[in-house]
Amino acid sequence: MTKLSVNINKIATLRNSRGGDVPNLLKVAKDIERFGAEGITIHPRPDERHIRYQDAIDLKKIVSTEYNIEGNPIQKFIDLVLQTKPTQVTLVPDAIDALTSNAGWDTVKNETFLSEVISIFKTNNIRTSIFVDPVSKMIKGAAKVSADRIELYTESYADEYTKGNLKGITPFTNAANLAHDLGLGINAGHDLSLENIKYFKENIPNLLEVSIGHALISESLYLGLENVVNMYLNKLK
Repeated sequence: MTKLSVNINKIATLRNSRGGDVPNLLKVAKDIERFGAEGITIHPRPDERHIRYQDAIDLKKIVSTEYNIEGNPIQKFIDLVLQTKPTQVTLVPDAIDALTSNAGWDTVKNETFLSEVISIFKTNNIRTSIFVDPVSKMIKGAAKVSADRIELYTESYADEYTKGNLKGITPFTNAANLAHDLGLGINAGHDLSLENIKYFKENIPNLLEVSIGHALISESLYLGLENVVNMYLNKLK
């Protein structure tokens, strides 16, 4: 089965909007696990506008499923990951002022840098994943820098699916096949939703994990968090 890792950034955004501790991020994380999710994902950014660095440390103490920390490996982020030692670190090439992730790594141009960073994490027994577009050159580059997995950046798939173009899945199917042949595990995320997740899962071989936050939390406003988590789990079976 493909694991569901729930990104709880939006919960932190809601909490921060009032300056207090409602909703309580740790309680929500524990409840999401109790509802059946197999992982918790966070994506702290340097300005801490949603997930705070202290949140990452506090979550480590209570997350009992897989714990995935995403982010651009600036030194502050590297130090945080080494301190918390999550199950997985996902490297994302965010600009400091990025509203959300909007591109995968150029694994060729950044080969030396990525190799050095991944070596640090792997020495500390932290599984590494690289956020990439479904481009063969970039996937080959991810294998070359010794990543354990890739995370396919799925915004273009989601956009084409909304337009009714089911052929938008083809680059992702090809990318997954190539990654598997190269010995890379396959994760995916960005704009996946209850509407498009089933078709994606059916057409991506060897899909290990999806990370879903914005859509899942938005859908939960209407349908309830426990219900939505289980709806995703059913579609991923």
